[in-house]
Amino acid sequence: MKYIAHYPEALQQQVQQLLDKQQLGAMLRKRYAGKAHTCQSDKALFDYVQALKAEHMRQGEPIAKVAYDNRLQVIAHALGTHTTISRVQGSKLKAKREIRVSSLFKAMPEPFLNMIVVHELAHLREKQHDKAFYKLCTYMNPDYFQLEFDLRLALTHIDLVGPLTWA
Repeated sequence: MKYIAHYPEALQQQVQQLLDKQQLGAMLRKRYAGKAHTCQSDKALFDYVQALKAEHMRQGEPIAKVAYDNRLQVIAHALGTHTTISRVQGSKLKAKREIRVSSLFKAMPEPFLNMIVVHELAHLREKQHDKAFYKLCTYMNPDYFQLEFDLRLALTHIDLVGPLTWA
């Protein structure tokens, strides 16, 4: 259970019991039932990210591109990425910011998509996973830590049991 390996042993044992009883998937489906999203295209995802950014990070730098990426794999430990590409234009330095989200999130419930987008937006302001970074994440989504844990549970289920159907 690599996705929850850094959690306490007692919690890992509870998850293992749910897996053994084949109840982990059912628990997650029940918790996130009816929470699908309509962001199936890059344009819809861009609009979703822009709306979150406008609500929580008005002073932030503009985002040039947001897209789903089939190359981002859970195996590579990246569910989303943020990049800043700097270019010299005349005597000025211009920065272009991009966010890429794993295509895995097309089929995930909206709260998980929200969590990964919040995570990547927070990286535009805070580069490291430090106290300020997580404070910004919880400002944008107060349920951030629960969603991150539940996403780890979903990834554990996918890894050990197989795909989850959310309907």
